[in-house]
Amino acid sequence: MSEVTHQGLMREREGVIPNVLAIGYAILGHLGGLALLMSGSLPAAAVGVLLTAHTMVVAAYLIHEAAHYTLFRSPDANRRIGEVMGWICGAAYASFERIRHMHIRHHRDRADVTVFPYKKLLLRHGWLRRLVFALEWCYVPAVEMIMHAQLLVRPFIRPAERSRRTRVVVVLLSRLALFAGLFIVSPFALIGYALAYWLLLTTLNFFDAFHHTFDQYFTDDEHVTVPMNGRDRAFEQANTYSNVISTRYPWLNLLTINFGYHNAHHERASAPWYRLPALNAELFGTAPRELLPLPELLRTFHRHRMHRILDDDYGAVVGLDKGRADGFIGAHGVSFLTVV
Repeated sequence: MSEVTHQGLMREREGVIPNVLAIGYAILGHLGGLALLMSGSLPAAAVGVLLTAHTMVVAAYLIHEAAHYTLFRSPDANRRIGEVMGWICGAAYASFERIRHMHIRHHRDRADVTVFPYKKLLLRHGWLRRLVFALEWCYVPAVEMIMHAQLLVRPFIRPAERSRRTRVVVVLLSRLALFAGLFIVSPFALIGYALAYWLLLTTLNFFDAFHHTFDQYFTDDEHVTVPMNGRDRAFEQANTYSNVISTRYPWLNLLTINFGYHNAHHERASAPWYRLPALNAELFGTAPRELLPLPELLRTFHRHRMHRILDDDYGAVVGLDKGRADGFIGAHGVSFLTVV
């Protein structure tokens, strides 16, 4: 039984060590990655790209944990660390509270509710659509880049979001200062950071793409209600999939702080990341239908990378045998960092 009522800073006493290690790694590892990028050594810079990218991935998933209040006892402490992690992974243009609100909606509505309809943008502008298709064919996450960029633009073109302009400007200036510092030390350091950011967006997109076959709703009002249409708990589990990195070597799933155990997370969203492997085994056994092998998802990620851009249908997982994910097209633009 977890001790969620102890009087320490963390939500659970058992969470002190794993959370301190994860948060410490995200912050100190990110600083170390940036230092390696600026070292002037090509081998060190290569390590710096990987370290910078991975610490941004961990930071993004720590935002997800904070959004569920699984890190600290205090909501305010979760908010503060969520804001710090947002800056590390380049997602601080939207406040932690906006990210949390829309992600909790994802659980409550059992749907992918997105404020910005990127598909309408692409259908309206042929040149942009052709550019995005060309970039995605080359494995450049253009859609995810658009989803991040729209967070900067919307406050300046939508009067209802005027109050968010100051935040966007402050965060943008701080990010530009980082980029300028990297460039002054070495233009190659800035290139290395761009590569790390590409790895971040690709990683997040890969895991987000194959978590659900939910309905997707585009709305310009983050508070609007969407029809449930019979989406009960059974629907939620039947349309949720787990994409862990490895079942043979479970420790590898720490690379994404167990985010791939998505069925267990949706069954018990209050469970912290370090409990998800045990919870998954308790709820679903060792080889549940919903657990999709990584090699199969890599194949379908490649095969459907063009369909995924505009298709409204996420596709389907059929059967239990090898190749069951071949028809799983996946989703774009559903990251909890950018649906706000």
